Amino acid sequence: MEFLDIIKTRKSVRTFDGRQLSDNDKTKLTVFIENTANPYGIPVDFVFLDKKEHRLSSPVISGETEYVALKVPKTPHCEEALGFSFEKFVLYAWSLGIGTTWIGGTMNRKLFEKAADTKEYEIMPIVSPLGYPSKTLSWIDKQLRKHVHGNDRLSADVLFFENDFSTPLKNISDSLEAVRFAPSAVNNQPWRVVKDGSRYHFYEKHMKSYNPNSPWDIQKIDMGIALYHFIAISGGNLEISDPCVKTDSDIEYIATVNV
Repeated sequence: MEFLDIIKTRKSVRTFDGRQLSDNDKTKLTVFIENTANPYGIPVDFVFLDKKEHRLSSPVISGETEYVALKVPKTPHCEEALGFSFEKFVLYAWSLGIGTTWIGGTMNRKLFEKAADTKEYEIMPIVSPLGYPSKTLSWIDKQLRKHVHGNDRLSADVLFFENDFSTPLKNISDSLEAVRFAPSAVNNQPWRVVKDGSRYHFYEKHMKSYNPNSPWDIQKIDMGIALYHFIAISGGNLEISDPCVKTDSDIEYIATVNV
């Protein structure tokens, strides 16, 4: 399956069939983690957690036997680095037939942080169940899918621009299409991209619904996901050099990819 097809077919899985991951699949995931480096050079720690051993659960998940928790040192761009590395893992897991879903709030955070041995200098913004998808969805899974409209995507003219934010980009590459299909918290799709020759400037559109007092910006994790999708197809190099394009006050420059 082509990478863009993996992106488009991957879905959040909240209903699992109760089977433990096979030893072979667990080994593949463990080995793959060694190749989840991100262009920020920030280490992201993947911690596998047995549900029964640590008494873990989430009210929106059923049939799971295992979780993976993501920890990262509290440092500038740590959220983007985490999103980039974990999305790489998520898509590889999907290619093996293993389901995941990003959980940031519907869990006992203190219990998960303790199980993952989270240090004071670290943050653990998200966890995910790991397992094989069930053929049938739980009632709450069906309701959540309806609520977030997970299959809907904003149109390209809202997301992608040329030179400035007043000119929608006409020709959309596979790299940008991959960005458009990236997953995001409650499907808010915060990324905006301005093409400037061979340089693509990525911006975050802040959504008012998020808690400004949170120790991390969940939408910056979303930005890391979008950057991974774009770089994986375009092969571009990431740099941080604000081009000072005129923007609204709710739009923040994140990074530039030079293709």
